[in-house]
Amino acid sequence: MFKKILIANRGEIALRIIRACRDLEITTVAIYSEADRGALHVRYADEAYCVGPPPAIQSYLNIEKILEIARAAKVEAIHPGYGFLSENATFARRCEEEGVVFIGPSSQAIQAMGNKTAARKIAIQEGVPVVPGTEDVIEDDRMAMRFAEEIGFPVVIKAAAGGGGKGMRIVRNSRDMESALRSARSEARSAFGDPSVYLEKYIEEPRHIEIQVLGDKYGKMLYLGERECSIQRRHQKLIEESPSVIVDPDLRQRMGKTAVRAALAAGYYNAGTLEFLVDKNKNFYFLEMNTRLQVEHPVTEMVTGIDLVKEQLRIAAGERLSYSQEEIQLHGAAMECRIYAEDPENHFMPSPGKILVLQPPLGPWIRVDSGTFQGDEISVYYDSMIAKLIVWGRDRREVLQRMSRALDEYKVLGIRTTIPFHKKVMKNPHFIAGNFHTHFIDSQFLDGSTGYPLEEEMDADELRDIALIAASLAYKNRKDSSPSTPSTNRNILNPWKWMGRQQALRRGF
Repeated sequence: MFKKILIANRGEIALRIIRACRDLEITTVAIYSEADRGALHVRYADEAYCVGPPPAIQSYLNIEKILEIARAAKVEAIHPGYGFLSENATFARRCEEEGVVFIGPSSQAIQAMGNKTAARKIAIQEGVPVVPGTEDVIEDDRMAMRFAEEIGFPVVIKAAAGGGGKGMRIVRNSRDMESALRSARSEARSAFGDPSVYLEKYIEEPRHIEIQVLGDKYGKMLYLGERECSIQRRHQKLIEESPSVIVDPDLRQRMGKTAVRAALAAGYYNAGTLEFLVDKNKNFYFLEMNTRLQVEHPVTEMVTGIDLVKEQLRIAAGERLSYSQEEIQLHGAAMECRIYAEDPENHFMPSPGKILVLQPPLGPWIRVDSGTFQGDEISVYYDSMIAKLIVWGRDRREVLQRMSRALDEYKVLGIRTTIPFHKKVMKNPHFIAGNFHTHFIDSQFLDGSTGYPLEEEMDADELRDIALIAASLAYKNRKDSSPSTPSTNRNILNPWKWMGRQQALRRGF
């Protein structure tokens, strides 16, 4: 096993990896941007080094600087977490060249499966059903238009180098194609350092089901059940659960074996996830492979009892998987709610600022993965997810009850969060019945009838500008306010927060 590793990430996933390393008595090295100097993962790691200014492109995406720190700290391996450089084949290859183990698949496997267009080609060669789409990245707008007209609108633009809903746009007519391509490329470049995109036929009202796979370096590959990821907003997952209410043992086995076949064809090892769309007739179509640990990996850990991060470390260190496919059993049910620093009463606008009060829920079979603390400052520079709330139960009914109770206990003051939104979802009769699809949020919560306004599509530059304006207004108001000003004075509050709180009070929050 390794003696010392570097974690090339931040926030809750960096902290999650540090904890696994402590269990295995591995020394950890954290990196941080200037904005993250006081972050929790920096405090928990054995060593920490500043990697650069706040913008990710100058810090967490700076490959050479990260490798420079790895050399200085004399680490044996690097764990990329998820996001940032986790699916960057160049980073994995540079680690290999430097003689540092990349805790994940090989650079060749990332090139083959981490790139979405390359993954589609492998899937097609292996006879895996795929959604109709381009086999290569879109070189110019005319190529995109020709393909869209050939298969018919709507189509979806996707980032070739990443996932998580970043760089994704639905296009329903030719008039919107040019602007959608521009915004998708811009967002993909900001999130992954690669503006490449491709097109797929857009399937209406499917279920989004993913299969977790785990393989060692000796050709053994297992699937660890499925995760239901259909509760999404703007293609970003909000709630995940395992098992899925629509997946029976036969479908689970068929999807699992298909996922294993595709992963082995790419020479894959370590943890990975294959994503599928499933229609109402239980036909499934391969979407893409995430060649990394997923945000939602805790729900799989809860139902299988397998610590995926520890398994990643063992596999990277050259150990063999110690169990067989027959030993992988799903016990009970688990669900994860992603808690974002966003205002659901105000178009889910980012809510940067200081956390004044933080009281996470407690009790049996409740887990909170978070990189924040009371007094922490939520930055405008990075993803707005501040925590993941995960619960386990004997069945889905108990999970829903436990999640509702945990959400009621979860108190965060000083910023707006999506906790009230999750409470509403838990009470929705369609969600309780398991009757939903990937457009559930749009149809149930963004139609103006349930307290959440319709949102307009905005590209990455617009969202960044709005976040920066909000942060500047909040900073100015705090700076201008006198120390003697009562805390109830509305002038010291961000005006957007003030309006959001008034709406929340009127609606019973």
